Order: sequence, then C-alpha cells, then structure tokens
Amino acid sequence: MTFPALVEPATELTIDEVRRYSRHLIIPDVGMTGQKRLKNAKVLVIGAGGLGSPALLYLAAAGVGTLGIAEFDEVDESNLQRQIIHRQSDIGRPKAESARDAIHEANPYVEVVLHPERLDNDNVMQVFEGYDLIVDGTDNFATRYMVNDAAYFLKIPYVWGSIYRFDGQASVFWPHAEDTDGQSVEAPCYRCLYPEPPPPGMVPSCAEGGVLGVLCASIGSIQVNEAIKVLTGIGDPAVGKLVIYDALELEWRKLKVRKDPNCALCGENPTVTGLIDYDTFCGAISEDAADAAAGSTISVTQLEHLLKEREEGTRDFVLVDVREPNEYEINRIPGSVLIPKGEFLNGNALGELPSDKQIVLHCKSGVRSAEALAVLKGAGYADAVHVGGGVVAWVNQIDPSQPSY
Repeated sequence: MTFPALVEPATELTIDEVRRYSRHLIIPDVGMTGQKRLKNAKVLVIGAGGLGSPALLYLAAAGVGTLGIAEFDEVDESNLQRQIIHRQSDIGRPKAESARDAIHEANPYVEVVLHPERLDNDNVMQVFEGYDLIVDGTDNFATRYMVNDAAYFLKIPYVWGSIYRFDGQASVFWPHAEDTDGQSVEAPCYRCLYPEPPPPGMVPSCAEGGVLGVLCASIGSIQVNEAIKVLTGIGDPAVGKLVIYDALELEWRKLKVRKDPNCALCGENPTVTGLIDYDTFCGAISEDAADAAAGSTISVTQLEHLLKEREEGTRDFVLVDVREPNEYEINRIPGSVLIPKGEFLNGNALGELPSDKQIVLHCKSGVRSAEALAVLKGAGYADAVHVGGGVVAWVNQIDPSQPSY
C-alpha cells in the first residue's frame, strides 16, 4: 500500500547539500523532491542507546533536517559494545550530548534538539509536539506503551523496534494513516499487537538477558529505512506489518498485523482515553513478589555484615545467587551458591535448600530475587530475605574491584 509523503519539501538544497546527498538524488524514487522532504523533516528519536545509535547516525547521514534526541542516561562502558554513536572518551557524559556531537561530526547540516529528561506523563506530549515522526528505541514496556498512546493522541506516526539477544522486531504504527487517495487506512497501533504487557519477570531486559551488538544495527537500520519511506512517500512502509529477524539462523519473516476492533486505544470503544499509570500497568515485578519483598529486603551493607558474622561463626545462612551461569562468571558476591531463578519457578530449587537455615537471595538488581523470594515464602520459608540492588549494588558500594555489566 502506498501513502502520501508525510513532509512537504524544503525550498531548496544548497550546493554543498547536493554534493553530499548526490547518491540519493540519482535514485528516481527519492530524487531532489524526496531529499528536500528529508531536509524539512523533524524526527524525534527516543533513546540514544542500542537502537537509537545507528538510527541517529543514519538519519543524520540521510539528511533529516531536524533530529530530536530524548535521552536522560549517561554513557557507561558496557554501552560501547553496541551503542556505536558513543566512544571511549564519552564514558560518563550525558548520552544526549555525546550523540549530538557525533551527529554534528557526521553531518553539520543537521539541527539537533536535546530532550535530556526522562519521558513521563508530565512531559511526553510536550516533547512530542512539533515532530513529524518518532523513532522508538526504548527498552522497557512501560515507556513503549506511553510512546504509543502519546503518539496516537497527537496523531504522529512512529517506527518501533525491539531487540533481545539474537532476535529483533520492527513495525510502523500509524493508526491515523490515509492512503494516496485520501482514504482512511485500518492501521494498527502497538496495543493492537500487544494488548497487554507480559507478566512481570517473564521477559528479561537486555541488561539481564543480553543482546548481540550488531543486531542493533540490523533493526536500527530497518527503522531508518521505514522512516525515510514514510517521510518521503516512497515504497510500501511496514504499516500493518511486523518484521521479525532471527540473527542466529539468519531468517527474516514478515507478518500481517491487523487493527484490533477491541483495542483499548484505537478500537471501536476505547477505554484508554488519556495517558495512564504505565508503571502500574506493566508492573516491574508481580504482586506476589512485591508482597514478599515488603519487609524482607536487606541492603548490601547489611549483607556484608551478615557475611562477616557467618565467617566468625555467629550466624548461619545460605546465600543464593538466582542469576544465570554466564552472569555468575562475570562477577559474584563471595560465599554465594548459584541456583537460577528458573529452578525456583519449576520447584526444583526447593529440594536443594535446607529448611533449618535462613535463605538470602540476590540477583543482578533485585527483580529476579524478589520473584524467587515469593516462591520461597509460599513454600514456608518465612524468614527468607533478598538483597535490594543485587550484585550491581554490591560492586558499586562494597567491592568496586569487580567488573559490572
């Protein structure tokens, strides 16, 4: 299906811009008019991380005139494996500023607008206002649903991407789209594809499960490809389509996604008529885990004290690391034993733990250990606790000699 160009063309290209974009100009589908549309376009990229890095660089190289960057985080050494817009010298800098400098170095004709704050219900509509298109490079469900809803209310199309380990997905959500004849298109939104977020703890984040660095480039470049098509009105954008990529097997699939008439946002009888509490909607942890952790969470400084008492023989307990074996190889809290969270969920862990000793659980950040704690509490381990902040807090506060990830 063809769609009209989203953006009107700029008045002209300078001689320097003609030289720079000549390889676009000689493509009949793009040509001078298409390049002028890119010059006149205003695109907001959410996140300057794994997906945002290649997306920003290629949007800048393509000649998108105004690029907004919504990013509040700082560059960490662990980012450099995949977030190619940042360099070693950028560690510790705000990602938005690092990305801006890289864009200016790549293409000085691009105007960069920084939004160095965390997007939330109070600012998202204001940040989105005035942009033609949004490229979503977020990595959590709460923000994805918020982006979808805000874009819908403002009638802004957006290009979505998602990555995890070796798998990537991408689509274009444009519920208000019209075809070249001016007829409304029954196009879906993100909620049509995912009406409900996955149960808390079911889908690990990239920080917990990892991601192949080059996968970011694969999906990020698809996002830019779709953005260019929508902005210039060429080709058949991935509206109503879901692109799925398996990097390990080198397989691409394309599925149709239909508008859900019962969608809570864009359906016939919507129940979402404004921004909602997305953290509650998605839930960082399950209710059972939250209940279990309430009053049963200790800090890493408390754990350090407990370990000293155990070494002195005045206290006895079992410290259990519920991460995966490959994480355990990176860093660990001394004196811990490894029993992955999955062994708690399937019940196998209960046969490995003593019933006459206190059990202390930890993971990377405290989310998985809270889920495992709920299992223990349900099995009668009333005095079991977990470590808030997990091994990340341990490395930051107790043992900085260990690497973080």
